[in-house]
Amino acid sequence: MTSTFRARALGAASLALTVSLTAGCAASEADGADGTLRVWVLEDGAVNAVVEEAIASYNTSSDLPAELVTYVNDSYKETLQVTLGSPNAPDVFFNWGGGNLAQYAREGRVVDLTQTLEAHPEFRDAFLPSVLDVARIDGAYHGVPMLGVQPVVLFHNRAVLAEAGVEPPGTYEELLAAVDALKDRGVIPVALPGAQGWTELMWLSYLVERIGGPGVFQAVLDGEEGAWSDPAMIRAMEMCQELSARGAFGTDFGSLDYDSGSASALLASGEAAMFLMGSWDISRQQSSDPGFLESGDLGYTAFPLVEGGEGDPAAVVGNPSNYFSVNADSPRADAAIDFLVETVASDDYVDGLIGAGQVPAVQGIEDRLRESEHADFATFTHELVSEAPSFTQSWDQALSPDAAQALLTNLQLLFLGEISPEDFALDMEGRL
Repeated sequence: MTSTFRARALGAASLALTVSLTAGCAASEADGADGTLRVWVLEDGAVNAVVEEAIASYNTSSDLPAELVTYVNDSYKETLQVTLGSPNAPDVFFNWGGGNLAQYAREGRVVDLTQTLEAHPEFRDAFLPSVLDVARIDGAYHGVPMLGVQPVVLFHNRAVLAEAGVEPPGTYEELLAAVDALKDRGVIPVALPGAQGWTELMWLSYLVERIGGPGVFQAVLDGEEGAWSDPAMIRAMEMCQELSARGAFGTDFGSLDYDSGSASALLASGEAAMFLMGSWDISRQQSSDPGFLESGDLGYTAFPLVEGGEGDPAAVVGNPSNYFSVNADSPRADAAIDFLVETVASDDYVDGLIGAGQVPAVQGIEDRLRESEHADFATFTHELVSEAPSFTQSWDQALSPDAAQALLTNLQLLFLGEISPEDFALDMEGRL
């Protein structure tokens, strides 16, 4: 992960009773016998108390008790990669879906859950389709959502837009007009913490989605020759540079970073009018500037459509959810599957996630969300994802680590005008 805050917001799951990486490994080794169902997650006490409660409930009626083992984020991927296939491997394990899960699926290291979903249609149909589909690899399902949805949305300061006589932009042309109007008033049109490439990726990925649809990036994931040079990809890169040159992000965006909270603060203070960021930023605003939320000035909307684009304007990008998958080599695989079916779509589990500030990837929970903290935003987020025909995972999470790092580096150069779209594409093509 590129940002500590983002990693905690996105990656997310652990136990209030936190177990260190060393203790987690020791627990795994000690429980090598078939008498325990091991569930691996990341450390995040705010959310994983929900998982702990679910395990406690499951254990009251199961002959095979489950236990939770937690890991720190930075070491988790490597630990999982090394451990899967060994006697110390988990039975159920946390992952990010999409490209992160595809490697394990294609190596035969995770259970194909398609037949399970077909045998339990009420379980399958409980999830939002666009989110469940992120765990669909080569036509088969290899995971189920276990945390909330986190789409990228266009936040805005309602008071600042009103003073400028600007409406939240619904189209790209309206966005350009808003940029010009806000600049004239001495306001930064859009806060952009460009010192971190993943924040700029949100612009590129949404523009590619709106211009060409989800198939453009899917071609990259599929390793198709010329995928990075697709006309939609090149045009989206050009638009990113046009926005930068137009002054949409101000003059100092390259020195702003998300971790410090500086970009979020610009929006709250009214120095910036808009901010394209993941839905987790509402938690940042709650902790750093609760008065902004209480004022009612924090607004939000979907990313604008691009006139003439082939992409569906209802499609979203971001972090669909985190997922639970089952180790294909587990001698307890059947019990692990039962654990998933009984737990992650249950009323108690869903209510627990809502209580923890999550928007679960589950259908039919609108009434419960209306009673939650930040109810308006929670229902907006759920509706946005519910109506999405596709939910494209953040590219840097879907790509291999090396390709993702190259992507983020090239993005910073692109937004600063130091590399052309064609050179960007050429460099990325060499990494397929």
